[in-house]
Amino acid sequence: MHSTTWPIDSKASESGLGLPRSAPAGVAAVPAGQRTLPQMATVDLYWLPLGAGGHFVRLNGRLYEALAARLQRRPARDLYHSALQVEVPEGTFVIEQAPVHDWSGRERGVVAEGAVGARWAARFRIFRYEIRLWRGGHIPDVAEAVDSPRRLSDEEECARRTLALVPRVPTPVWGRDELGTGEMWNSNSVIAWVIARSGMDAASIHPPQRGRAPGWRAGLTVAHRHEGESTAPANPQDQPSVHR
Repeated sequence: MHSTTWPIDSKASESGLGLPRSAPAGVAAVPAGQRTLPQMATVDLYWLPLGAGGHFVRLNGRLYEALAARLQRRPARDLYHSALQVEVPEGTFVIEQAPVHDWSGRERGVVAEGAVGARWAARFRIFRYEIRLWRGGHIPDVAEAVDSPRRLSDEEECARRTLALVPRVPTPVWGRDELGTGEMWNSNSVIAWVIARSGMDAASIHPPQRGRAPGWRAGLTVAHRHEGESTAPANPQDQPSVHR
């Protein structure tokens, strides 16, 4: 598989990263449906239980939610992590924020990285996250997804615009509120930002019943700040990647 780096503008994003060239859009979400014909395109959302496939993360998530629920005087809810799968005629792409597992990010279509907990900690791989635009990739533990997939669009222009936006996602410190949204930034923030900036109605999307998606509102808030900036459909014949 041939991979390349998309052209970068000199103007920096809110996260301090360069931006790929792009231009405008606006597309409404559509109901879920079956797989489309090869020459059509789709954007599907997946809700995965936090810590699916990993007992340590799941336990920490439950402890966090129990504390948050007690402080907010509400019942505890199930926590969810989100991911996107985008299909265009050239192939299928997975969009997700995940921990940096090793140095083979190019193989996973990594287009950006950020720090976890504190910027100084990013010197250690265990305290970094990566943004994936993974051509031919897969969503880990997708078998545990709930109420998924949810079809957001079957318009090719929207699908291409979604792919073009991924390298532009802000990369503030995970688990902190560096962008002043009133909520910590995490994987749900990334997905909400991409959906909203793609022109789909992310504000109307909710996690499964009795569930919660921390960070979703943060992504919407930052996306609204970027309204008016140009976005453009792109041809992902070559998968974007970051150089290591």
